[in-house]
Amino acid sequence: MTKYKGQCSGEVTLPDCPRLTNDILLEKTCAVKGLPQKYNFSHCCSMVDLERERCFFHNKKSDVGFLPPLPTLDLEEKCQTYKNNRESFLNNCIYEVSRRNPFVFAPTLLTVATRFEEMAKTCCEEQDKANCFRTKAEPVIQYLKALSSYQKNVCGALVKFGPQVLKSINIAILSQKFPKIEFKELTSLLEDVSSKYEGCCEGDAVKCIRRRSKIMSHICSKQDSISSKIKDCCEEKIPKRGECIIYSNKDDRPKDLSLREAKFTENENVCEQRDANPDIFMAEFLFEYSRRHPELSTPELLRIARVYEDLLEECCSTENPPDCYGNAEYKFNETTQRSLKIVQRECEHVQNLGKDDLKYHYLIKFTKIAPQLSTEELTFLGKEMVTALTTCCTLSEEFACVDNLVDLVIGELCGINENRSINPAVDHCCKTDFAFRRPCFEGLEADKTYVPPSTSQGLFTFHADWCQAHKEELQRKKDRFLVNLVKLKPELGGEALQSLPTDFSNVVEKCCKAEGPEACFSEEGPKLAAKSQAA
Repeated sequence: MTKYKGQCSGEVTLPDCPRLTNDILLEKTCAVKGLPQKYNFSHCCSMVDLERERCFFHNKKSDVGFLPPLPTLDLEEKCQTYKNNRESFLNNCIYEVSRRNPFVFAPTLLTVATRFEEMAKTCCEEQDKANCFRTKAEPVIQYLKALSSYQKNVCGALVKFGPQVLKSINIAILSQKFPKIEFKELTSLLEDVSSKYEGCCEGDAVKCIRRRSKIMSHICSKQDSISSKIKDCCEEKIPKRGECIIYSNKDDRPKDLSLREAKFTENENVCEQRDANPDIFMAEFLFEYSRRHPELSTPELLRIARVYEDLLEECCSTENPPDCYGNAEYKFNETTQRSLKIVQRECEHVQNLGKDDLKYHYLIKFTKIAPQLSTEELTFLGKEMVTALTTCCTLSEEFACVDNLVDLVIGELCGINENRSINPAVDHCCKTDFAFRRPCFEGLEADKTYVPPSTSQGLFTFHADWCQAHKEELQRKKDRFLVNLVKLKPELGGEALQSLPTDFSNVVEKCCKAEGPEACFSEEGPKLAAKSQAA
């Protein structure tokens, strides 16, 4: 690929040069002897163009639980590697991070590599290297996790629900961030944003980077009419400029912006305007509502838009439409109040349960509604839910924060590929309506179609080497134990299950203090099994 780039930079008339870079890359990948067979993508290689590109995308491994955690080199060795061969060090960083985050966009991966380099430059000169790396790595890991989750969620929306839902997500986000932008300017910007996601979600790294750069250039060229908060960002170089704009604060709401836009609820000609161009009409409604409501989450704005669309469908077929859609604001408030109650209930869990019990509550809940998922996926979802709630439930913008982050957890559960199937109830919530996934999940109970395993498969077998395990490793074992117990005994009630992690800890603590831990575990394991049977 480097050779191809070098040739085409100097001589664009060569036969391959007008072709898309990703076409060449996939062609070269298919031509490597034995590679398509080894990684099971031979069927993709018989396709061409967009069909082949999408086949490679759907062939990605979304569950990367088979990979070990990121390798941790000795710090002196890490620093020596960086000093001896910077390029090799950074390439290895990109490789290790990319394979563990198969759906993360290329610009994000490049930013992570840049931050790793900044970290190495600083920390390798420090006396206490370990503390320096630990302190500086944490925000980079959180940044990667947050964007990975968001990008997967947005691409899942595009793949499962199509470009119209993706467009609505972007209208809501951009209108809140840039409330003084004109609708015509927003429409122009949306064309660039939509084409960016098509490239990024299909895994075309070059197209993804180029199109994001084009969006940021567009925003910076019109910053006076878009936002007053991005001046410093626009002076940065690529890729820092893009990251800076994405993380910039929302612009102030224009002083002359009324609290509500009357043309959508008090105008006698609403039905005629909608019928003239339904897509443009609904896009403008979402734009106007979003920029007036910075306190609402993206999913809530999409719910409001759906409620309004359904209301007009009903009202425009009545004898007096204005009377009918005149109560639209009441319907919007009713929808938001329902969503607010869900968030309040979740934040009450944070107040009433300790952090561990909060996690066990969600591990039990997710395992009961989706027991078909792997233990790794379920423990991940439980942890992410706790992170979302403990991050947001004390903030002034609690509602938007919780609703946005929990929507990302649901996105992780639903997955990115349209052919992912878990069970009928979960599939229904994941695939019916993007905006209302969360209320749908709120109503789910234990999966009735699930058939638990017939044996405990060593669940109550404990080993003496657990006594040497680190605290974090022991906690992971406890989380896995709870998830696997719910899979084995889905009929067990919440109260009985909540006490079993404590029983697990007591057994480990007792036996690790005993003279013969293995003998103690052999005796206590069956007792714990009997207790779970009795529960």
